[in-house]
Parts: sequence; C-alpha cells; structure tokens
Amino acid sequence: MDLWHCASVVTGAASGLGAETARYLAEAGARVTLIDIDAAGVAAVADEVGGLAIPCDVADAGAAEAALKTAREAHGAARVLVHCVGRAHPQKIVDNDAPMPLDDFRQLVEVNLISTFNMTRLVAADMAHLPRGQSGERGVIISTASGSAYEGQSGEAAYAASKGGVVSMILPAARELGALGIRVVGIAPGLFGTPTLFAMESNLDSRVVHSIPFPQRFGDPAEFAMLVMHVIANVMINGTVLRLDGGYHR
Repeated sequence: MDLWHCASVVTGAASGLGAETARYLAEAGARVTLIDIDAAGVAAVADEVGGLAIPCDVADAGAAEAALKTAREAHGAARVLVHCVGRAHPQKIVDNDAPMPLDDFRQLVEVNLISTFNMTRLVAADMAHLPRGQSGERGVIISTASGSAYEGQSGEAAYAASKGGVVSMILPAARELGALGIRVVGIAPGLFGTPTLFAMESNLDSRVVHSIPFPQRFGDPAEFAMLVMHVIANVMINGTVLRLDGGYHR
C-alpha cells in the first residue's frame, strides 16, 4: 500500500505506541488523524506531525462515529486504522476479603475490547466503499492486543480477558472482511516503555528485564511502529496476531 497522502487513523495517539505510530505514518507521507481521549496530549502530537487531532472516547459509538466523520471530511475515508487505545488496571479478583467491583472489570472491557470492535466496524464500513488498490486491497486494520492475553499474571484477570477478546477477534474479522479486500491484523506487545506498562507493573526492576531472552530491555515504541509499517506494506500478513516481546513469556 502506498502511504503517500493515504488517509490513516491512529487511536491512542496522545502518547506511547500510538504517538510513535502516528509519527512514522506522517513521515511516510500519510494524512494522519490522531484520536485520543486526552485532548491536550493528542493535540500536541498532531501539531508535531502535521496531523488532525480529535479528542474522543472511542468506546462510545456516537463519539467514534462523529470523530470518523470529521476525519473523513478532512482526509477522505481511511485505508489504515491502527488502534492503540488501551487501559491497564491491575486488580485482584478478591482483595482484603472484598470482591473486585464489577464496574472496574466492565470499564476495562469497554476501553480495551469494545473500543476495538467499535473502531473496526466503523472503519471497515468506510473502507468497503473505497476503490481497490493494485493488489486488490482496500485497507488494513491493525489492533493492539497484549502478551497478557496469553500469559496474564496474578492481578491481571480483567486486563487479560479484555485483551484476550481482541486476540480472538482478529481471525474471524479477517475471514469476514477479506472478501471486501480488508486485512485485519493484531500486534501483541510485551514489555514496552509506555505509560500503560508502568500503570500495569508498579514494581518494575532489572529482574523483569533480565527474564527477556533478547534483547534484555524494554521495547521502544519505535519498534512497534516499525512493525506496523511492515504490516501495512506486506499484503500477505493477515488474520494473525504478531507477538512483539523479545521472546518474553511470563
């Protein structure tokens, strides 16, 4: 896919993986819309890359529809969606003899899982009306899962469940949308130096890093963005979740 003037949407773009992905897409010449609930943060990154900032809660159907309408009017229908929205909130199922509040679980599912499906359905509907490219492709949707979807730790049951739902969504979505020329791919990062990681892991130390086979360090958001760029370029990557973790299986 040629990214020059290609309409692209990045969610969770105020910081971390989303912000770096927006930078890479803009550098490649894409017309980037940056979406995040953090209005000030997403505006700052958009100013930096020359993109369009839209503050929005993408788990909200009406708000997401309005955001994409604004993006479509500015840049045209998106051929690329990179969904990086995510929230981490470590919490035990039972703590001090009290059950985890059900609303806390519900919020993680809303932010991590429902927002992923919501953006997928809305962007795919727009992509379906685009002309096919030389390879027959209309667009690509890349969603962010997590290594915790496979190997969640104590205190991560809710988070792992929400990200596990993202993993399970990728293949059936790719099978369905493939008929329309739309690819669906997931990326499951391991330990990356982002605000989400530091919210999830409150006691990070060198022992955690040394348990990564190679390289023994936290991932750089640029390495996530580089994989996004390769997925966009390589039309054979579809219906799969790519683990990006240095071999770290907890």
